[in-house]
Amino acid sequence: MMHSLPYLIVLLIVGIGLIVVLTTRYKVPAFFALFLTCLVVGLGANMPLDETVTVIKDGFGNILKSLGLIIVLGSTLGLVLEHTGSTTVMATFLLQKMGNRFAPLAMSITGFIVGLPIFCDSGYIVLSGLNHSMAKRAGVPISIMSVSLATGLYSVHCLIPPHPGSAAAAATLGADFGKLLLIGIPVAIPSMIVGNLWAIYSGKQSASFTEEIIVNSVKVKPTHQPSLLVACLPVFIPILLIGIRPFLSTKLLTSYSWLKMFSYVGNPIIALLLGIVLAFMAKRNWLKNELAELLHKATEKAGEILVIIGMGGAFGAILTTTKIGEHVSQSIELDSIGLLFPFILTAVLKTAQGSSTVAIITAASIVLPLLPALHLNNETGRLVCVLAMGSGSMMISHANDAYFWVIAKFSGLDMRTMLRSYSVATILMSITTFLTVYLLSKVL
Repeated sequence: MMHSLPYLIVLLIVGIGLIVVLTTRYKVPAFFALFLTCLVVGLGANMPLDETVTVIKDGFGNILKSLGLIIVLGSTLGLVLEHTGSTTVMATFLLQKMGNRFAPLAMSITGFIVGLPIFCDSGYIVLSGLNHSMAKRAGVPISIMSVSLATGLYSVHCLIPPHPGSAAAAATLGADFGKLLLIGIPVAIPSMIVGNLWAIYSGKQSASFTEEIIVNSVKVKPTHQPSLLVACLPVFIPILLIGIRPFLSTKLLTSYSWLKMFSYVGNPIIALLLGIVLAFMAKRNWLKNELAELLHKATEKAGEILVIIGMGGAFGAILTTTKIGEHVSQSIELDSIGLLFPFILTAVLKTAQGSSTVAIITAASIVLPLLPALHLNNETGRLVCVLAMGSGSMMISHANDAYFWVIAKFSGLDMRTMLRSYSVATILMSITTFLTVYLLSKVL
């Protein structure tokens, strides 16, 4: 049965509102909030219950087929890097080279590099002990160092695979992972810089340096510290291999058969697997059950993410079935809005319910059928659209965001300082990133 556009928009608003209320007010896990929303929207669109369930299963399975292995391997790589002390080695090197004067910038760059394979919350927890020791040694207020580290991690978390939000959006919209990685990294740099500058400015206005000791911070004490080269290879080799692959045309592969090797190992799954193997080499004398426990922890962590991503794909499948995208594109002039629409949509979702991952997954489902009307239905358009949604997913991190509380807990900053320093930083980062993406879309 066909429905009018006003009815479908109301139905969509009800669905998004249900996600926000369930996840924020009633603390319902995102998976169940999305699942209930799928049922409400499907039944609200007069789809039979059995058909609604079938669409949910198909959407759930299709997105996991694209992303399942990437998320599991990405989670594993991050945990192995933490466990072997590779992240600490990279951070210590940067801090030593840049000196006390540029300690905040060193922490931002550390967060940026460590954040490439590691989720922002895990990266912050692992580096929090080092952050405190550097703040004391350099005589820099802890608020400056903490927000510098947090924004460095956040800048790549919202934009670059294998982080779940951008990876899911790329899979949903059909953007190339390799090109997204190559372009996403330089796009994230201005965001990191703005976060660092605001951290320094706001930190100078805030309370004096605190000597509080964070007893819960995770301190990695490996029996063997890897060399800088060994610590860096698991991060940069997969990035290099994935980044090269999109530029290997059929003509090149035919003319130079040896390049086929790069085509094979440039597959994100193979590249991440190679990164994990290299990360294992950073530690000697693995204990009998140590490796098994680490891998088990990685699959558990990935499982929580996968069910959310899968249900986000199911929500997208439900929205596609209602044909709301076709109605909107026929009734509203979207061609003049372009990238601004996915940016604002994701920003509203992020600010309302707190999760960057849920925001960008939900937004991607809504934007997908609107790509032709937005004039983004080509390879470049899909790429910049994912980046625009990534920039929107930065805005605004506040009390409903789990990462917000991770920073507050492990840095000892009060609510007022967090809102003035970190939350404002995410607004500036979001706007900066979107402007960067917009300018990039005019060049590509």
